[in-house]
Parts: sequence; structure tokens; C-alpha cells
Amino acid sequence: MRQFMLGFVFASIAVVVFTMYQNVFYYVYECCRPGWISFNRTGLEVALDQKLFGQHVASRVIQKAVTGFMNNKNPKKPLVLSLHGWTGTGKNLVSQLIAENIYKEGMASSFVHQFVTSTHFLHSSQLENYKSQLQQWIKGNVTNCPRSMFIFDEMDKMHPGLIDCIKPYLDYYENLDGVSYRQAIFIFLSNAGGEHITQVALDFWKAGRDREEMELQHLEPALSLSVFNNKQSGLWHTSLVDKNLVDFFVPFLPLEYRHVLLCGMAEMSAKGLEPNQDVVDQMARDLVYFPKSEKIFSVKGCKTIGGKLDYYT
Repeated sequence: MRQFMLGFVFASIAVVVFTMYQNVFYYVYECCRPGWISFNRTGLEVALDQKLFGQHVASRVIQKAVTGFMNNKNPKKPLVLSLHGWTGTGKNLVSQLIAENIYKEGMASSFVHQFVTSTHFLHSSQLENYKSQLQQWIKGNVTNCPRSMFIFDEMDKMHPGLIDCIKPYLDYYENLDGVSYRQAIFIFLSNAGGEHITQVALDFWKAGRDREEMELQHLEPALSLSVFNNKQSGLWHTSLVDKNLVDFFVPFLPLEYRHVLLCGMAEMSAKGLEPNQDVVDQMARDLVYFPKSEKIFSVKGCKTIGGKLDYYT
């Protein structure tokens, strides 16, 4: 009896020690638990308002789409967002802000996976290998953590047909081979469709209409169609579009001079410098704008501002 009691005590102590160790482990090392993965709705709203300039349509869509998905305890499919627009308009920034307000480690989280076409899918001769590797990577990581995020950058450079290999993971299946993908997030970034978005923005300007009057309905239908029919989009004739698996085609408008100024002021603050209107104004005036006659939109958006400010300061 005494031996039994001693054994029971030791076993109890072992359980307590193991539980304490486990809790410390979960506290120190990132894991797929609420302490490391928790949606901050207010944080995303504030970040979009303070860091994303000139994108009232994209900001509204992203806030509603991500909030609705993260608050849904039983989504029928993963969240799939396709972000479109010229370089420097904020697509990568938005991906970063979403990650920062879901994962404690942000973009550095082991549950956020970023693919860059020119790096990860460079050779067309390896297309079938890429498909197999991509499927295995997604399946393995979602198995490890259902709340995983996958970001595909430079979709406009992706080989036609490659992205179709992940179609089953984006569909309305409860599970595939015992794995559910319904809590995952997929984000595509592309310059494709930028011409259409710019033309709509230019038409608004020429008609004397306020930029802020533009809504998703003015842009998304034709945007999705142009991307589907564009061989350089990465989504050319893809089943992802044909089967309506992309939840939102999010347009990023070309940035005007006033938005470049806001980017410049924010960049100076981020660098730990005292924002200087004169410096930012000089930098913004020296950028290239289009169309050539009107010079309304910045050719590179806010993409090169960091380096430009180093020169002017």
C-alpha cells in the first residue's frame, strides 16, 4: 500500500512537472495556439488607417473580409484574396498588416508562408515538380496548423496552370484525406489588372468625380475578367476563377502626389526622423508621374520612397 501511495505521488508530481514544462514550452516557443494566433480586429483597422494611403476600396474590403472570416467559427472554405494593382500601391504592406494582426510573430511566424514566383517557381521545365512540392507543402503545414497563411507574390510572373494545383485546398470540401483547409488564408499578389484599375481611376478624374466615390463594384467585375483572360496574370483560365473560389479581387488604385506625401511623412517617422514637410515635398516632386500630359499618378507608387528619403535627408 505504501509503495502504491509513493508511486501515485511520484506520478502526480511527474504530471505537474510535465504540465509546467509544457506551459513554459508553449509560452517560449511559437505554437498553433491562441496565445500565438489571435485576431486583433481593432489593430488591423488602425493599421490600415494609419499605414495604407489612398486605398479606401482595398482597406474597406480587407477589413470586412478578414474580420468576417476570422470571426466565423465554421467557415465553409478558406479565405482567398487576390490583390491587384501597380507596384508600390500597398499590396505587400496589406499582407504584412494582416499577418501582424493574426500572428504574434507577424510575417516571421512559422505559420505564415510566402512564395515569390521569381525565386520559388523560376523554371517552366520544373512545372510538375513545383505542383507536387506546393501541394505537399500546403498539406503538411495545414496539418501542422489549420490557421496557416499562404502568400503568393508576383502572380503575374507565374507559369500558367501552376496555381491550379492548389484548387482542391480552396474549395468547399469539409476535408481532404483527413485534413481540413477551411481555416487557412490564401493571398495572391499581382500587378495584373493594373491597367484596368488605372483606367477607371483616370476616367473618374477626367469626369471631375471624387476618387473616394469609387467602390468595389466599379472595379471588381471587369478586373476578375481581365485577370482570367490575361496570360500574364498567373490566373489565366484558372479553375480558381472559373469556379468562383477567389472571394475578393481587391483593386489597389494608383497613388497621387498627395498620397506620396503621406507615405513620405510616415516613412520618416518609421526611420525615427522628425517628419519634415519640405523634404518630403521635394522628394515627391522629383518622382515620375503619368500620364505624361496630366502627371496624376506616381509611376512607382510609394515603392522607392525609403531610398529616396535617404538621399534628400
